[in-house]
Amino acid sequence: MASLVSSDNSNTLATRPVKEIYAVSRLVREARVALEGSFQLVWVEGEISNLAMPGSGHIYFTLKDQAAQVRCAMFKTRNRNIRFTPKNGLQVLLRVRVTLYEGRGEFQLVVEHMQEAGSGALQHAYEALKHRLGEEGLFDQAHKKTLPSLPTSIGIVSSPDGAAVHDILTVLKRRFPAANVILYPVAVQGGDSAKQIAHAISLANQRQECDVLIVSRGGGSLEDLWSFNDEKVARAIFACEIPVISAVGHEVDFTIADFVADVRAPTPSAAAELAVPDAIQWLAKIHSHSRRLNLLMAHRLQNERRHINYLQQRLPQPQVTINQQMQKIDRLQQQLKRNCLHILNDKRQRLDYWSVRLKHPQEKIEIQHYKIATLAGRLQQAIKQKQERIQAHYKELKQRLELKMPLPMINHQQATLRQLQKQLDTAMQKELTQYKANLGQQMRTLAAVSPLNTLERGYSIATLVDSGKVLHRADEAKPNQHINVRLGKGQLVCEIKEVKND
Repeated sequence: MASLVSSDNSNTLATRPVKEIYAVSRLVREARVALEGSFQLVWVEGEISNLAMPGSGHIYFTLKDQAAQVRCAMFKTRNRNIRFTPKNGLQVLLRVRVTLYEGRGEFQLVVEHMQEAGSGALQHAYEALKHRLGEEGLFDQAHKKTLPSLPTSIGIVSSPDGAAVHDILTVLKRRFPAANVILYPVAVQGGDSAKQIAHAISLANQRQECDVLIVSRGGGSLEDLWSFNDEKVARAIFACEIPVISAVGHEVDFTIADFVADVRAPTPSAAAELAVPDAIQWLAKIHSHSRRLNLLMAHRLQNERRHINYLQQRLPQPQVTINQQMQKIDRLQQQLKRNCLHILNDKRQRLDYWSVRLKHPQEKIEIQHYKIATLAGRLQQAIKQKQERIQAHYKELKQRLELKMPLPMINHQQATLRQLQKQLDTAMQKELTQYKANLGQQMRTLAAVSPLNTLERGYSIATLVDSGKVLHRADEAKPNQHINVRLGKGQLVCEIKEVKND
């Protein structure tokens, strides 16, 4: 009987499927992968306990509340950005990655960012506004404007008593003292500061008196920097036609203004470095270009002189031609004189010959004298005509040479350039006047349809604090919910006691 039972058990084991057996390391590893894949970066709030800060620079502690606790680790590369000293019993807000420590198989949180828990609500509001404005496209790179390479006027929106303005002015004076600085004084924290900042940015955009605008303040907590996380400030920066540099807080601080601005600077001093070039480097470039221009001009003048000398060598000088012709005339005159003398001698000889043979040659002599006088007159007339032709040719060559002179052409081109410059200035002034008129009309139209004017007449806008949803009916809200009531000036945070649908 026992043998039969044993045989049955053996058959049963043979028919069961073989189960997969996990090694401990494999199981823990796959559990970690599944856990990390189920959670993205999350925010968690709790109290620090069992804090340990070894010499490696890492921080280990337990985060707990009234019902549970979890081990946490913050590595050295992340804890450098903490602006307070962690200690046991401190309530903190953490941005963490959920994971599993394989060495002990323990569930733990790897901390990416730590801040005191008092700013938790502000952090949630910051993330919600950042997400909404990002969806609208206010952070898109396509809207970013390029900073001018050589600005003449720098605008600063900041507190006149803050260290940020002093740092900016110090850097501007050192790097580019020729730049004009226009300060738009505002409060950088407090209840009315966001409105002042937005108004100053809009005012600078309206006046168009600066080439680049720096929006800045010194470092501080999230509450101190909250004015630069305001939606009005973000939309004012986005609507500004002047390139805007945001320099709010320290390098680790990020505000909504940083994302909307055309350029984000880690510090106010860095903003000034970005706004203006280094005057010493520019002077060095100018001197270098000046030397190069002088060399090019000298080279060009030398080439032109060579070309003029070449043309002068090819173009015969009128005086030389005249001299040659005069020499030719003198030679012809001498030759004519010799020929005349030869002819006269010959005639005399013949006359003497015939005078010997003829007794009365007076009539023939008179005829010959007449012929000689006629030939002499014709010869003088030919010489005079030849001289007149030579002089006319000389005048023609002189006029052609004067037409080739570059000075009259340069004077004519300069006069034309001055006329075109006057026309360009007139056209630019007319175009600028038209743009200013169009801008004023658009601003008046925008003010006429602005919803803020409706709020000034006593109306209000109610939104849910949690979701930011605008309430249109009473049944969209529930008792004990918090709502944000926006008035003409300021906002009210209210708690709903009762909902009436009438």
